[in-house]
Formats: sequence, structure tokens, C-alpha cells
Amino acid sequence: MIKTLEKSGRTEEDAIQAALKELGLERDDVSVEILERAKSGFFGIGATQAVVRITYECQDAPEVRKEEVHPAPKAEAAPVSAKKPAEPVKKAEPEAAKAVTEAAPTAEAKAVAPDENPKYAAIRSFLSGLLDKMDIEAEIEISERPNGGIDVNLSGNGMGAIIGRRGETLDAIQHLTNYVINRGSEKRAHINIDAESYRAKREDALTHLAEKMAEKAIKYKRSMSLEPMNSYERHVIHTALQNYEGVTTASTGEEPNRRVVVSYVKPEGEEEPAAKKPKFREWA
Repeated sequence: MIKTLEKSGRTEEDAIQAALKELGLERDDVSVEILERAKSGFFGIGATQAVVRITYECQDAPEVRKEEVHPAPKAEAAPVSAKKPAEPVKKAEPEAAKAVTEAAPTAEAKAVAPDENPKYAAIRSFLSGLLDKMDIEAEIEISERPNGGIDVNLSGNGMGAIIGRRGETLDAIQHLTNYVINRGSEKRAHINIDAESYRAKREDALTHLAEKMAEKAIKYKRSMSLEPMNSYERHVIHTALQNYEGVTTASTGEEPNRRVVVSYVKPEGEEEPAAKKPKFREWA
């Protein structure tokens, strides 16, 4: 279900950040529409706040309906012969239990420290099993992020297979880990997974690209569209330009062709360039 939220703030960015904080969403999870731009007024008189409308998708929990339960008709008891006693009904239980045990996931690939944070232990257990299925041995380092998220760094041989083309495999591993660890949890923790500092290097390159496109948007006073990117790369672009004066960013399109558009923001008081008057040649 698509929902909207209107929020006001001293600036457009303040209003957007207030709405994201209230919804608990990232910038790339929503669409932003600026309803009113902030005005400083004359010596504070007539100043107005910025108003934005945030559009986001909300998944409603499916309604559980209680179905009527009708008692099953009682079966007539068959006469039991004294010479042939009835066989026990639960004869096949040991075989079923054996089948379930064989189909159950194997034990943790690596031992987890008994005093480790339960969520860290769950991450280590899942990644150890996943990497074991990929025949990759890697050291798993887990630490807390300043914003409350969790950083996971993988190191060892075979990191190229984990990273994949433009980090696609690494993104898939990160997505699966976030889904498994946060499933059924009331408070969602964002888990960032990196391998051999790949993301740090990629973030530097994307930040440089974002600033370059912002400069072009300001220079030519027009919107600049970037190439299609995944959600992680778009988030890096949004973060790099969130405080960049003169531009604003928004995501557009559908996956896998969703991209970031860097738009020029006209400063307050700037007038539109006057249209050039046609020149007439004077004839003598």
C-alpha cells in the first residue's frame, strides 16, 4: 500500500530528514515532493517553513480470518478381535523424525564465543554456513557502527567471488543476511557487509562522481541523471550530496534501471534570465 506523509522544516532537507526519522526509512526508500520551499522573509517577517510530501510503500500484515471448525463425525468403532490386537498408529514416527533430522541445516561451521552478542552470533552463524556452501574460507569481523548499525568485514582468499561484478554478489549476501537476521524482529538493524575494503573504495569513487555531477547541475542549471545503480550505490550518492548547496537528489525509475537524478535548486531571489529580444537590421 502506498502512503504519504507531509512534513515541515526550516529547510527542505530538514523536513525530509524529519520525515525519514519518523518513518524509520532510508532516503532511497521514499519519493520526495517539495510542496513549499522555505522563505526567509524580510528581517524574519513573513518567513515560512518548507513543506515536503514523502511517498512510501507500506506492507500491511495480512488479515487472519478465523475459520469455523466443525467437529468431525464420529466413526463407529469397529469390533476388535481378541485374537488379533490393533496395531499401534504411531509406527512411522521414527522414520519421519529421521527424515526431518537429515533435512535440517548442518551445525554452525565455526564455533561462536559463548559471551558474544546474540545478534552478532546469529550473523556469524549464518555467514559461516553460507560461505561453507560456497567453499570459501574467510575471517568474519563484526563491529558496531556509530549510527547503531552493524559492520561485517570478510577477509581471506577468494574475496573476488564474494564481491562479484560491481559488488553484485556482495550486495546479495548483504541482502540475505539482513533478511534472515531481521526476520521476526521488532527493531530492524542495518547490517553492512564488506570484503577487503571494497565498499570503502567504491564509496570514494561514487562520492567523487556525485560531486562532479552536482557541479555540472549548478553550472548548466539543469538536472543531471546518473547511470542505473543498486540501492547501496544510490544511498551513497544521496548521502554525499545531502548537504551540497544548490542541488537536491531523488531516485527515479524501476529496478533494475532505478537511478539518481541530481537537480539544480534555484537560490532564493534569483530571477529567471530575461528572454533575448530579436535583433532587427536597420535599412538605410
